[in-house]
Amino acid sequence: MLVIEDLSRRFGQKTAVDRVSLTIERGSFVGVIGRSGAGKSTLLRLVNRLVDPSAGRIVYDGVDVTHLRGKSLRDWRARCAMIFQQFNLVGRLDVMTNVLMGRLSETSGQRSLLKLWSAQDKAMALSALEQFDMAGFAAQRTEQLSGGQQQRVAIARALVQQPDIILADEPIASLDPRNTRLVMDALAKINRDYGITVLCNLHSLDLARAYCDRLVGMSSGQVVFDGGPLDLTEDVSRRLYGLEAGDVLEIDHIENSRSSLPAAFAA
Repeated sequence: MLVIEDLSRRFGQKTAVDRVSLTIERGSFVGVIGRSGAGKSTLLRLVNRLVDPSAGRIVYDGVDVTHLRGKSLRDWRARCAMIFQQFNLVGRLDVMTNVLMGRLSETSGQRSLLKLWSAQDKAMALSALEQFDMAGFAAQRTEQLSGGQQQRVAIARALVQQPDIILADEPIASLDPRNTRLVMDALAKINRDYGITVLCNLHSLDLARAYCDRLVGMSSGQVVFDGGPLDLTEDVSRRLYGLEAGDVLEIDHIENSRSSLPAAFAA
């Protein structure tokens, strides 16, 4: 269980996250919604400890994550995988190597620099790529891929970390409808088949309703809504988004197809 207690982050005079308290149950799929600048990205970065809190704390299974340092912090980031809007892949490296970087916490620095990955790690990485229809690109430079393909590589990299939690920060922001469906289906399958907790920042409310079992709405750094998809009425949406509500209340819903992942990733 992930517990966030009175968490705040200030940047100078601006408060990006303001006294947020949440309890995230293991295995849930939580969508974090709200307009740009609401504090969604900062909240996820706080959980991953890419940003340190100004106040409050983060506790996971009884461990105070807020004060982790050194190897303990690196281990936490391995258990709490991050997927970014801009993919954060190394474009000049091939797809397989980018995915294998998800195994760095389990591999010595010298072996990773020399690309001496174990047969088990290679099999795990290839299996992840196969699930997202990317195995055929394993030897290709990542910079040559489309945005949707790169995001699927990033998800494969996160999966081979064998995380307890995946934090997805606007993972579909720049994708077309087909790739949006592929990426969201991939996250949904990971959540369903492995019980991995997913916290996903989303702009589209229709996608949030379709994929998430719980929605957390943020405004001005504070949580102003916390409930199920059916609780997110049009009135609530307009209170969250104001004049932007029309842009996020989309007409077309993306069909959710869910298939199983292989047992190769079981911890």
